[in-house]
Amino acid sequence: MRPAIKVGLSTASVYPLRTEAAFEYAARLGYDGVELMVWAESVSQDVAAIKRMSESYGVPVLSLHAPCLLISQRVWGADPISKLDRSVRAAEELGAQTVVVHPPFRWQRRYAEGFTDQVASLEQSSDVLVAVENMFPFRADRIFGTGQPSISRMRKRGGSPGIAVSAFAPSYDPLDGNHAHYTLDLSHSATAGTDAVEMAGRMGDGLVHLHLCDGSGASTDEHLVPGRGTQPTVEICQMLAAGNFAGHVILEVTTSGARTAAEREQLLTESLEFARIHLLR
Repeated sequence: MRPAIKVGLSTASVYPLRTEAAFEYAARLGYDGVELMVWAESVSQDVAAIKRMSESYGVPVLSLHAPCLLISQRVWGADPISKLDRSVRAAEELGAQTVVVHPPFRWQRRYAEGFTDQVASLEQSSDVLVAVENMFPFRADRIFGTGQPSISRMRKRGGSPGIAVSAFAPSYDPLDGNHAHYTLDLSHSATAGTDAVEMAGRMGDGLVHLHLCDGSGASTDEHLVPGRGTQPTVEICQMLAAGNFAGHVILEVTTSGARTAAEREQLLTESLEFARIHLLR
């Protein structure tokens, strides 16, 4: 009998609460571990502090999300090459199986030119998997802001409101980079208008990590509770459960709109129950 797929909670799922709240929820609700999002909160950058937190709550760190968001451009320094290396070393210290990383931004030219080779080299030197995540195009109104001033700025750049622009190199489809391992994010596939089942098929055995969430196809990245959007969340889960998937499934859902602690807990409980039901082997 194949082992059950481990289901973790992204520390980003409790935002605006702090990282420790994710460990507390994971322990209390019965998640198998957490994915550490490394970002501006200082404790998320402190490997020793996270290790103590993991031991205290009895919750392992299953994976680590490298600091590659726009809002974390200065976390662990400004050089994305060294940040990815540091992410893998941090994952090793924490006993995490996977590092999730986005494709490089187009303006990170040196990083983008050597990204595929760096990922391959890191995997050769470590047991940690570096799983490149599918992304989505940005809308012009999301890049420049909203309202008339943003429209004026777009027109100066020869654009028009709502134009989709890929900020990633070579694209927001990670398979264009020819990597060994991938993360599939179902909110990102919704925003991009990508066929998630087709993408999972193209990833094949290279699909080693799933961000289980949902989206409605809006131009913004929604990270809905699975089952509340239009993505094939059930089909993807059943596909992994029926195959040889040996990675982790991480609930990366937005709870920032929760008005009470009870409402946030209900969202996280519903997400976990969805995963347990549809990942059953």
